[in-house]
Amino acid sequence: MTSINAQWRNGFNAALQSHFAITINDAGLTDTDLARYSDLPPEQAALQFGEDYDLDRVDRGWR
Repeated sequence: MTSINAQWRNGFNAALQSHFAITINDAGLTDTDLARYSDLPPEQAALQFGEDYDLDRVDRGWR
């Protein structure tokens, strides 16, 4: 299990920005919310979060 440390949080936040143009703060995520994804590396966690909440990826355009 990956712990939610500053490095993981920063990586997750960077991946959210890169793929979905949002931040942890924009999404209103708490440590409890982040804990659901903490078993994944930050990049995969962000992609899973986007899939779970049906977010549009910035690199795929509008559907």
